Amino acid sequence: MTDYCEEQRNELEALESIYPDSFTVVSENPASFTIRVTSETGENEEIEATLQFTYVEKYPDDPPKFEIATHENLQNSDTADIMSLLTEQAQENIGMVMIFTLVTAVQEKLNEIVDQIKSRKEMEKLLKEKEAEEIEKAIFHGTPVTIENFLSWKARFDAELTEMKKKQKEDEQGGKVKLTGKQQFETDHNLDTSDIQFLEEGNNVEVDESLFQDMDDLELDDDDDPDYNPDLESDND
Repeated sequence: MTDYCEEQRNELEALESIYPDSFTVVSENPASFTIRVTSETGENEEIEATLQFTYVEKYPDDPPKFEIATHENLQNSDTADIMSLLTEQAQENIGMVMIFTLVTAVQEKLNEIVDQIKSRKEMEKLLKEKEAEEIEKAIFHGTPVTIENFLSWKARFDAELTEMKKKQKEDEQGGKVKLTGKQQFETDHNLDTSDIQFLEEGNNVEVDESLFQDMDDLELDDDDDPDYNPDLESDND
């Protein structure tokens, strides 16, 4: 006859030795305890689940009761998968002490979830990088010309050109047109010869010679000559 109490007591001692930092007794009758399980491959965030087990009278011939007491960074779908895994493993190990086997299965499941999270983050990173590259290509190459966007641009261009011509005509009618030097030169061909005519007219200055006729009759003393030097004259003598 199986001594269920003895088997349960021996397993509790073994579990407390295996998980000294994560094993906690909740009650002694019935025997209930928790084991905290943490992922081994977590990087920036840790995945954790605290499993609570309770022995039934005929354990291990009957499976123990179990639940997820607390957890961190697990989705609802993850906790559902863990509970399904525990149920499956418990049925496969009927007749043998199984808590270590159940905890090990959950440990592997948490590591698998961490790997999935890492893969998902890497995929999201790649998608963002690819999206950034596509945006950069679109900016660099510009928008491809199609019939639709060309006709739209042509319509806007024609409308702007018509508006400019209309405004120019209104300014001309109102006498507000301001021509540039080049435009004045092109429209008034008299400007071509204006500078030449001015120079020719400047050379035809009329001089009244009578103003200088009496200059020879004037007697100027040497003293009145500002350039007169008597010393030079004595040297000549």
